[in-house]
Amino acid sequence: MSRAHRTSLVPVAGLFGLVVVLALGMYVYDHGRRDQIAKGVRIDGIDVGGLSASAANARLQRTVAVSMEHPVVVSSHGKSWRITPRDAGVAVDVAGTVAEAVNASRTGSIFSRTWRGLFGGNVNKDVPLRVSYSHRAVRSFTAQVGAAVNTAPRDATVEPGASGLTQVPDRIGVAVEQKRLIARLAHALTGPSAKRIVTVPTLTRKPAVTTSELVAQYPAYIVIDRANFKLLLYQHLKLSSTYEIAVGMQGLETTAGLYHIQWKQTDPPWYVPNSPWAGALAGKTIPPGPEDPLKARFMSFNGGAGIHGIDPSEYSSIGHDASHGCVRMRIPDVIALYSRTPVGTPVYVI
Repeated sequence: MSRAHRTSLVPVAGLFGLVVVLALGMYVYDHGRRDQIAKGVRIDGIDVGGLSASAANARLQRTVAVSMEHPVVVSSHGKSWRITPRDAGVAVDVAGTVAEAVNASRTGSIFSRTWRGLFGGNVNKDVPLRVSYSHRAVRSFTAQVGAAVNTAPRDATVEPGASGLTQVPDRIGVAVEQKRLIARLAHALTGPSAKRIVTVPTLTRKPAVTTSELVAQYPAYIVIDRANFKLLLYQHLKLSSTYEIAVGMQGLETTAGLYHIQWKQTDPPWYVPNSPWAGALAGKTIPPGPEDPLKARFMSFNGGAGIHGIDPSEYSSIGHDASHGCVRMRIPDVIALYSRTPVGTPVYVI
């Protein structure tokens, strides 16, 4: 080999040697930072950039583990419930989370990592904290909250009595949104930076009949006061008319309870019930006429029992226990009542 040729190889060999030295130095530098967390890396919002794995572990133990020992308070309309991390089976994997932060710091090539380390680059990464909890315990806790908070809606209604009709107002119902509550609770239990207070998410449940709709629900309402031999007709929940009546005799009393007008008939025949008191007429149908005790109108509210008119010759029975279970009325009264009480009208017998 000529002297000139040997001379030309010297710079090449020097350059190669320099590359080898730089590569070796880069490897040693990168290997020495294998448990170092890059700047810009956070764990659940906590800055751990520039720390070693052991230092990051200690910081998390101080800031995260301690903060997560506090119970979570769940509240709704002045009531509150508490669940501790122990009750919820919370477990924090600090070591695993730090290892993930270290792995995030090792992204890129050896060249990019060395460049970041030497010239102040950073990795913008927020690593979520590894936290687990008992799903069964959380579901059980939220079910207890739901049982205490849930309120069924109440329809507006009417309560009849001796003093008249009492309007019972509606009530809005409340239902806990279980899935949203579980999500909020899980976030509070597993997020060290999260607030330890959870508001119960709820939905309102509207009643089928509101108070404002109640009057329209009752165009007519009949109250039969047996003790005072009165029939009270309410229209749109206001007392409209009071009629004198006769009711069932002893042993064949007009039965107390809430009924509804089932069917109506003008100039009705008498469908004689199969009862011992009917004698030879039992089971027969007596057409309208002198032998038919049902006059003018009939409104059935309890099977064979109903409200009907009677012949003027029997008006003296009004104000007495005189019928076989029906409600007797004077003819003009029963005609007036008939025109204002559609099928379905409530009939309350007291």
